[in-house]
Amino acid sequence: MAFSGLRKQINKANQYMTEKIGGVEGTRLDDDFMEMEKKTDVTCELVEELQLKTREYLQPNPTARAKMAAVKGISKLSGQAKASTYPQPEGVLGECMSTYGRKLGEDSVFAQALIEAGESLKQMADNKYALDDNVKQNFLEPLHHLQTKDLKEVMHHRKKLQGRRLDFDCKKRKQSKGMHDVGGKDDEIRLAEDKFAESLHLAQMGMYNLLENDIEQVSQLAMFTECLLEYHKQCTEILTALCSTLEEKKEEAASRPKKEFTPKTVHDLQLNLDGTDSLSDHIGSKDTLNGTGGPPPPYYPSTHFPPFQASPIPSPMKSSGTRTPVVQGPSCQALYDFDPENPGELGFKERDMIQLVSRIDENWYEGCVNGKTGFFPVSYVQILVPLPQ
Repeated sequence: MAFSGLRKQINKANQYMTEKIGGVEGTRLDDDFMEMEKKTDVTCELVEELQLKTREYLQPNPTARAKMAAVKGISKLSGQAKASTYPQPEGVLGECMSTYGRKLGEDSVFAQALIEAGESLKQMADNKYALDDNVKQNFLEPLHHLQTKDLKEVMHHRKKLQGRRLDFDCKKRKQSKGMHDVGGKDDEIRLAEDKFAESLHLAQMGMYNLLENDIEQVSQLAMFTECLLEYHKQCTEILTALCSTLEEKKEEAASRPKKEFTPKTVHDLQLNLDGTDSLSDHIGSKDTLNGTGGPPPPYYPSTHFPPFQASPIPSPMKSSGTRTPVVQGPSCQALYDFDPENPGELGFKERDMIQLVSRIDENWYEGCVNGKTGFFPVSYVQILVPLPQ
């Protein structure tokens, strides 16, 4: 039995080489059969390519697909069925918008709009996952079944037909050359011819049933289209609602009154220009590095006064019990000693009562103490009775 099979394989190889090299013509099948073979080959290519392109449509990022395939392969090797989810771009973008919207704070209209847009995009991503599942179930799985069942069976019958045709032609050629005895070899040729005819019938019927099954293929294509339509309908509803919401946010942002804003100066930030301590340390706790309290350095605007010069180490807070004179009208009390360093400045001691004359700018006042008039920094005094507006 094994020898018979080996001889058949030798006959097939012999006949194949004779046809390809020697130019011997084998049994020729009719044009209708050849046309069905051509269409079957196209169908095989179509089914394989269609599955590939559909997956690329549903999951367009090749890097993510490769990563998912790698994870799946590693999971199989390790014996763990680990499912990896494709990162839909709508979901990735939506998560980014939602995250930064929350970071900006809900008091911002722009932040609220970002959160609304992010949530809408994440809904679209969920719909995309649903589309993915529907297409796989109603379109890709039937294509895969067609490829692994019907097409595989048809291609098997065609391959078997080719082998039996070669075996039949080889035996027929040998008989025509007188290489076989006429006796028992006729039965062998008839058996080869019967097998060839059987495979021819099976191949023809398989290809015919495959090519004439348009109703099933069209139904699957229609199901795929319905899945796409449903997905785009849902996305249209989400985007329509989002557009309406963003229009409301735009009107809210336009109608919201603009807050008055005054940029802070270095003095407002209470920064010590010599880099030792902040002004709040001097004004609030009066704890300095040497353990004494002291005033902040005066601020000299370039339009009114000379450039800033570092003030000497402040004197400790006086604890004398002398009574300070009472000043009528707009006034302030000195928090620290102020020693004039430039012409026009008014010197005073801590706890002196100063009569306010005018305000030069946001950092300097003009005042009078002990019969002397001059300029002094606001940060050195505490206003008791402000100047009239």
